[in-house]
Amino acid sequence: MVNAFYVLVGVQVLIGLYGLWHVLGWWRRVRRAIQMPAGWYAPRAALICPLKGLEPDLEANLRALATQDYPDYDLVLVLASAHDPAYPMARQMAAASQRPVQIVLAGEPSGCSEKVNNLRAAVERLQPDCSVLVFADSDGRPGRRWLAQMVAPLAEPRVGATTTFRWLLPGSGFWSALGAAWNASIVSLLGTPEQNFCWGGGTAIRRDAFERARVLEYWRGAASDDWAMTRALRAAGLQIVFLPQCLVPSVAQFTLPSLLGFTRRQGVLTRVYAPGLWSRALLLHGCYTATVLLGLWVLAARAAQGVTALHIALLVLLVLLLSALRGLVRLLAVAEALRSEQPNLLQQGWVWTFLAPVVPLLYTWNLLGAAVSRRIRWRGYTYELISPNQTRIVAR
Repeated sequence: MVNAFYVLVGVQVLIGLYGLWHVLGWWRRVRRAIQMPAGWYAPRAALICPLKGLEPDLEANLRALATQDYPDYDLVLVLASAHDPAYPMARQMAAASQRPVQIVLAGEPSGCSEKVNNLRAAVERLQPDCSVLVFADSDGRPGRRWLAQMVAPLAEPRVGATTTFRWLLPGSGFWSALGAAWNASIVSLLGTPEQNFCWGGGTAIRRDAFERARVLEYWRGAASDDWAMTRALRAAGLQIVFLPQCLVPSVAQFTLPSLLGFTRRQGVLTRVYAPGLWSRALLLHGCYTATVLLGLWVLAARAAQGVTALHIALLVLLVLLLSALRGLVRLLAVAEALRSEQPNLLQQGWVWTFLAPVVPLLYTWNLLGAAVSRRIRWRGYTYELISPNQTRIVAR
């Protein structure tokens, strides 16, 4: 067992050093991206936001979407039905807003997720003069220039879509903090065209590119709106550009069951829509988890024999330290991108630094779970993901 630990820790230290080098390079790319001028391209746009239930701070989030510093856009709020608790707030927002607000009732989903069904209905009812489609989630609160920054790079013909990602701010309790740390590890995957993927809470696409990539067809039967759009754009040979300056702050409030449900859902979606990424993630996080657990087992065994094993403890600590350093570099990069949140991010920096070594353990658990079952629970529905374009509603 000790020899196996030495082999694992050697591999893991090399992986950790490579990961640190990678995230330092990502920080440099973030710095270059946020220093680039925003651009002038600002055609008529539709900002589409699906709603489901009364989320915390929903009114403030919707107000942020309705008051963007952008010359010409409609806010489109889409719900399954008028019986949704968020419907009265949507009506209130439409009545009070100086910006045109359209409310779309999509009806119950069949053979796809409720979110995908909502988005399909919203796109199919858009005004013909909307040249750009922008998708947002109701649990985030972007800044006033967010829409303009998302749309401007679309002036480049080779750019199929721009995207960003959520940055979860920890609510109360340990599980909320762990959820924020877990989410943070994903953002540094974005930044190069061959790795970028669309995120449903922040993606902008020209309407002609949307139609050329046949996104509506890829959405038919899909559970994940963003992974399906990613597959459509890649099949069409269109580039996805990541915009770190458009990261969307969102407060994370988790209990242990809700955290496990949220992270497991992401694992299953990745397993179905990006099996190569899922396999690599399982290998990397599984190696990390095996190294740490085996090291702790060796330490416990030596302690039971009354033997001091300081070098074993230092090797385990080195593996944890490399993970924490990656979390720290990632935090510093995001603090540069999210200037408005910078003081809060640095004050709570322990979340993304000291909890980073725990994150791979949670990943391993969820990625292994995704290998066993393709069922997810999401917003009142249970889905079985048979394939990327075939979703079965198990329970409502």
